[in-house]
Amino acid sequence: MARTESNSFENGTLAPEFSLEDVVTGKTMNLQQLKGKNGTVIMFICNHCPFVVHVNKQLVEIANNYLKKGISFIAISSNDAKAYPQDRPELMKQVAANLKYPFPYLYDETQEVAKAYDAACTPDFYVFNADLKATYHGQLDNSRPGNGITVNGEDLRKAIDAILNNEAPLENQKPSLGCNIKWK
Repeated sequence: MARTESNSFENGTLAPEFSLEDVVTGKTMNLQQLKGKNGTVIMFICNHCPFVVHVNKQLVEIANNYLKKGISFIAISSNDAKAYPQDRPELMKQVAANLKYPFPYLYDETQEVAKAYDAACTPDFYVFNADLKATYHGQLDNSRPGNGITVNGEDLRKAIDAILNNEAPLENQKPSLGCNIKWK
């Protein structure tokens, strides 16, 4: 596991469009169908990364809390499933069911979407306002596997609350840290 920080993604950048298969429903979904009325969170995650496993329950809790406030959540896995078979779509579907993901879990087989977002690691979080303009790209919180800090989603929650309260984007946006995306 290579510890990798997220790349920069400038606030105000329009969310790149995409159309990917949701491994749970088998339907192809696009950003316009999935965006939230008040904002959208796009998360690059995967099944096997210990950093993602560490935060999964909090992701579900945050999504369940903010979905009813008009914030949409979209999870995308862009890992090379041939080289990392634990990230195969059928296992993604199983993980989504086991953890009761309240959001679609999309498979980016070509890795074009990860490249469009300049995603670097899992987890990698992007927050967009109602107009799909970036307002946050950074960490969930300060917790990491083994550092003893409780996972609470503080940074992501603050970023979402800023949108809901019509406040300026957070000034201090710490990069996410996790496993590198497994490129082909």
